[in-house]
Amino acid sequence: MIRYLFLLSVLAACSVGTPYFLDIPATRIAVNGSVFDVRVRGDLAEAVRINTQYAPRLGPIKDRAGLAMAQVSGCPILDVLGDAAVTVGVLGCDHEAGERLLLTAISTPNYECVDYGVYEDIGKEYGFQVFECTPY
Repeated sequence: MIRYLFLLSVLAACSVGTPYFLDIPATRIAVNGSVFDVRVRGDLAEAVRINTQYAPRLGPIKDRAGLAMAQVSGCPILDVLGDAAVTVGVLGCDHEAGERLLLTAISTPNYECVDYGVYEDIGKEYGFQVFECTPY
């Protein structure tokens, strides 16, 4: 019984975020089949992938995580680091000027993201937006 309680507590803590983002509330968002809990603090954003998905390396998930962080923060993402489960993005906004400006242009190909108004309801008044993004 104790083993099951431990396993349940570990699984429940999977999307709490890393220590730097621990006290920041998450915004849940889905991009092209990947579901992330995104937190933003200062010039960084964190995307924790919460759905099970075959992702042996960062490559297939990197662009999706970057798009999720950009949608939540409203800033372009300059770089994405991490692994297929937890990524951190560097935001390209000038927060000191009070504007959301691109600081440099070192981004991946441009994407167009469409919010089809789909809201995945996961119960107890929780859910997340679903976006479909395509390069252009």
